[in-house]
Order: sequence, then C-alpha cells, then structure tokens
Amino acid sequence: MTTSEAAAQSLSIGEVAERTGLSVHALRFYEREGMLVGPVQRTSGGRRRYTPFDVEWLLICVRLRESGMPLADLKHFAELVRRGPGNEAERLHLLDTHRQRVDAQIHALEECRSIITWKVAVYTEHLARGAADKLWDPTT
Repeated sequence: MTTSEAAAQSLSIGEVAERTGLSVHALRFYEREGMLVGPVQRTSGGRRRYTPFDVEWLLICVRLRESGMPLADLKHFAELVRRGPGNEAERLHLLDTHRQRVDAQIHALEECRSIITWKVAVYTEHLARGAADKLWDPTT
C-alpha cells in the first residue's frame, strides 16, 4: 500500500468517534492509557489519524467495556496484543475469566427477570379480575 493509499484510508478522530460511539475525549483517554494496540499516527500538523485496524480494535474495546471488563483488564489485554505472538494462553485466560463473569451476570439477570415476570403475571391477573385490592399492601 502506498503512502497516499494509507492516507486515503486513515480517519480523523471525529470520524472514529462516530464509527465507534466513543467520544473524542474517550478516544484520547484510550490512547493516553495505552489501550490501543498501535501508536496513533499523526499528520504533519499533529492531528491524529486512525487506521481501519484501529477502528476494529476500538469496536472490540467498546464491547468488552460494555460487558463490564475493568479498564485494568482491557489495558492488560491491549498490552498482550501489542507484545505479539507468544502470549496467546494469557490472552485466552483473561478473556475466559471475563466471559465467566459475564455468564454469571447473565444468570443473575435471568433470575431477576423470572421474578419480575412472575410479579407482572400476579398484578395482571388481579387487575383483570378487579381484585387489585387483594394485592399485598404494606400499610395493612
């Protein structure tokens, strides 16, 4: 790929913010905290230019954060990826541990949803029968 082709594919910080849903401030934070895999390129005027790979990586970061991955773990994961081959087992362990946390959260939420569904059915039934006054009342 020529320099002009690479420049044509590069994106401004605003374009990356739009594509990832991260704010410009968050993108600068991710860069400052070392959570990107590679260095962010700069124009001769000092403006940040991102590659399609940077966007792909940031989209993974967004999903990991949305799923509750701690920033320290995300930072460590990025560090492992930057180091290159040879630490795949450590990356796998980090991701698998996080997946287990997410699975536990999903299980807990499913239990919560079950209770909510049951209570919705109780209220629906009482209201349909016109017997809402028979619902539990903490003041009586």
